[in-house]
Amino acid sequence: MMKTLIIADNQEITEAGLRYLFSSKEEINDIFSMSNKQELVKLLLDRSDAVVFLDYTLFDFSSIDYVALIQERFPASAWILFSDNLNDMLLRRIVQCNYNISVVLKTCSSAEIEMAFSSSIHGGRFICNTISNHLLGTKMSSTVKTDVNLTATEVQILREISMGRSAKEIAAQRNLSVHTVITHKKNIFRKLDVNNIQEATRYAMKSGIIDIAEYCI
Repeated sequence: MMKTLIIADNQEITEAGLRYLFSSKEEINDIFSMSNKQELVKLLLDRSDAVVFLDYTLFDFSSIDYVALIQERFPASAWILFSDNLNDMLLRRIVQCNYNISVVLKTCSSAEIEMAFSSSIHGGRFICNTISNHLLGTKMSSTVKTDVNLTATEVQILREISMGRSAKEIAAQRNLSVHTVITHKKNIFRKLDVNNIQEATRYAMKSGIIDIAEYCI
């Protein structure tokens, strides 16, 4: 089973390391380095079953959903997210939304990186031990602030905000003025001691106000 390896990473040391690690593998017939998504997609048109090592944080993808869309377009391809700067929310989306994307850190051993590659070319999915343990530990230790007293209305509006709905949409759905919704939003942020929607959404996930599966849809 011969495969093309694509390195989608703008860090020269990473490219050199992966080339050194995989250049002698009998399963690989070619290794290419791509610097942007346009080049990557163009190559996948010819090498649709390639294995892609992607550092999402150093590439020009607007969201992880775009990676999933490319994978859907090229279902024979295998993707390995290879980075050290992945936040918890992104990792949980990848793991729990059933994206067919493996995840390894650049600090992982060569043996674990090779395991990710081997799993990917055989249609499997690999999550390195460090990420698995981290996500499990975060889940076990995450607690909801007990001093937050959101009203029933604020809980519902927080849910709507976390699901990506605008103040105008929420106002129309709940028969409120936009100004009232914005006031509720400000009060929610103040009570949660957060500064943006991402932080509020993180609270909503941890507290069970929204289910992460719903968020990923």
